[in-house]
Amino acid sequence: MTSIAAPRGQAAKCGIVRNTLLFGAPLLVLALGHMLSNLLRTLPGVAADVITADLTVSPDALASLIGAYHFAFAAGQIPVGVALDRFGVRAVSLTLFAIIAVGAVLAMTARGPSGFLIAQIILGIGCCGMLLCPMTLAAKTLSAEKFGLWSGLIQGVGNSGMLLSASPMAWLVEHHSWRTGFGLAACIAAIIAILVMLTVPKAVHTESGGDATLCSEAKQVIRIGASPPLRGVIVLAFASFAAGIAVRGLWGGVWLMEIRHLSRLEVGNALLPMTLALVAGPILYGIADRRFGHRRSVLTTTHAIAAIALLLVAAGSPGGLLARATGLPMLSPSFDVFAFLLLGAALASQPLLFAMARGAVPPQNAGKALAAVNLSFFAGAAVLQFCTGPISASLGLAAIMLFLAAVLVVAAIIFALLTKRPRNQG
Repeated sequence: MTSIAAPRGQAAKCGIVRNTLLFGAPLLVLALGHMLSNLLRTLPGVAADVITADLTVSPDALASLIGAYHFAFAAGQIPVGVALDRFGVRAVSLTLFAIIAVGAVLAMTARGPSGFLIAQIILGIGCCGMLLCPMTLAAKTLSAEKFGLWSGLIQGVGNSGMLLSASPMAWLVEHHSWRTGFGLAACIAAIIAILVMLTVPKAVHTESGGDATLCSEAKQVIRIGASPPLRGVIVLAFASFAAGIAVRGLWGGVWLMEIRHLSRLEVGNALLPMTLALVAGPILYGIADRRFGHRRSVLTTTHAIAAIALLLVAAGSPGGLLARATGLPMLSPSFDVFAFLLLGAALASQPLLFAMARGAVPPQNAGKALAAVNLSFFAGAAVLQFCTGPISASLGLAAIMLFLAAVLVVAAIIFALLTKRPRNQG
């Protein structure tokens, strides 16, 4: 009896492992696309000085050029969402990887601001579905409870792209050039595309888009995003990603080089703890969310902490409040490392915004709700990144930290008010 039961038990376990791999492998491979997207959008953070010198532009002009990536990324959310419904994840992701490869090659060969601008727009279009592909697949196939965990895992894997753009990319730029970084990204895009062809079945797709037009789909996404259950989520998403990517994608590196006078490799090492928090944090928040819940209070608290972290960075700079209080010209660079780590750990709660959106709508609208959140993420990044250039030029780098902190505080307050349940429902 025991000898018969044991093989059956082993066979059942093997079946569970096989099913997990069949389901998990496509999600994790698609999450590598989000990793590549993060690599591309944060690469200028450790190469801003050489990019500006090579292209003959100022740091604030470079911020505007990079902002084009985010505008293109935001503009592509609705068309990609429609394409995912009509053509499936496999076809859409392969098309996007081809666009990324073209954009990376154009960035690598750009000889002036206009060429780099075109490359950023193409890269924004190519990368715009790199998070939406695995998120949509997960939203359509998982319960709302499991989605919170998997969304954290997907974002954690995707954020590992920032690890590549920290010390490793700083070393590559230092010993070769920033152009080599974009060339490497083109090669990575080709490799991930091959993995998609091997792991993502053609049959895996969301529901048919039917006879719906792009205009009607766009109106529906906007209508869902503006609906009462999602308004607070959309507002916080607008500020959350923008603040993190502004620091990790550009101004954190500029700050450490110009204010702290660190070398490129030192900047990469200094940004590494923040990056590690952004990689591990979403997974830990996903696990904690599944066990304890309280998404609203967690998101409100973490974004308030993120604002405090940015205030600390500004206060420890030359002439800052903490620097004056301690009688020092400025605090140690290790203080900024800690503040950026705190910022990353706090903003790693972002996947809970996707989980709140997924839980607030019926399953048939899950993809559109996620598209609305993602659209807000990158619309915020585009708008706030555009604002930081003039702020830097007129008021200095510390003003950027204060500006981003103020935006986070306002967004967190609005989020808390819009998501507050009436007492008879609490």
